[in-house]
Amino acid sequence: MSLTIGQPAPQFTLYSSALKEVSLADFKGRKVVIHFFPMAFTGTCTTQLCTMRDSFGYYEGLNATILGISVDSPFTLAKFKEENNYQFDLLSDFNKEVSTAYGAIYAEFVFGLKGVSKRAAFVIDENQQIIYAEVLESAGDLPDFAAIAEIVK
Repeated sequence: MSLTIGQPAPQFTLYSSALKEVSLADFKGRKVVIHFFPMAFTGTCTTQLCTMRDSFGYYEGLNATILGISVDSPFTLAKFKEENNYQFDLLSDFNKEVSTAYGAIYAEFVFGLKGVSKRAAFVIDENQQIIYAEVLESAGDLPDFAAIAEIVK
């Protein structure tokens, strides 16, 4: 099932790389930019999140929160965050529930891996409604960063 603009965002609570629970509901009243990514420490995933890292001030200035979500463990995400100096939370969807709820999951990925997050981007408005949705089929593609920046404006 794919999510579309205008739908309520599926609610979630996940553990962050700091081993703290983070819920989408925590950000009501702020825009939230969610980036799903297949795997920490891979080239395109690093590019995706480093692009958001380098744009962090722009989003912070617009009262927007950035979250990265993958099926990696919180411990893997902690090392990934540390090595790349990400200023935003990376959340572990180890049980694949949130990736599934957002329609951002591969049934089968490379090397026979099953249940890996697709590369995707969503923007949630202050009322927790989806105002941007992009789910990419090819893990080698990147989200439309210009469109995301524009919709958050």
